[in-house]
Amino acid sequence: MKKSSILMIFGALLLLGLFKFPLWNITLGAPQYPDPLGMNIYIDGIEGVEEFDIQNIDGVNHYIGMKKIPKAEEMWEFTIFPQVITGMVILGVLIGILGFFGKVSYKWFLGWFVLMSVLGIMGMYDFNAWLLDYGTDLDPKAILKLTDADGNPLSYKPPLLGTAHILNFTAHSYPRLGGYGLALGMLFTLIAYFVGRKEAKTLKK
Repeated sequence: MKKSSILMIFGALLLLGLFKFPLWNITLGAPQYPDPLGMNIYIDGIEGVEEFDIQNIDGVNHYIGMKKIPKAEEMWEFTIFPQVITGMVILGVLIGILGFFGKVSYKWFLGWFVLMSVLGIMGMYDFNAWLLDYGTDLDPKAILKLTDADGNPLSYKPPLLGTAHILNFTAHSYPRLGGYGLALGMLFTLIAYFVGRKEAKTLKK
């Protein structure tokens, strides 16, 4: 089961890219901003794509009563997520090593993949909940109070994934290099499961 175990270890190690590269990116474009404003979301904080992007986004948001972009210490997720990723990398590598020496079966590879998938779904749910709060919990004393046709306050929630129009801004929300590395790593561990299953069937013959 050596080939599948190596794939498992490699897949788990790809998650380490999340400590270097952004997981997600949200970009805001508008006629008054020919160079779109953007923020990169890492597992341990949020940074502007350019030096003053966060400051400019906060300035625009202030007029409609949106909160400032949170600092790392203001969100518990930015403390927990690095710990979760570290734990999953260690667990994945350990499973791969044990599989290499025949101590665990290839089914453990699938177990890791399922657990990581559940954690990923929970992370996306939490991210979407933050976006919803960020775009709807507005300061009632805001300078601009815009409402829809029924008189309800407008929602300025950026999309979880894809493109949306918010006032005169066009918001784009997509994974970045760290996110693609995470998906690729999970794909490798899933492939490891199928390769391991094939190896196990070959040994039985």
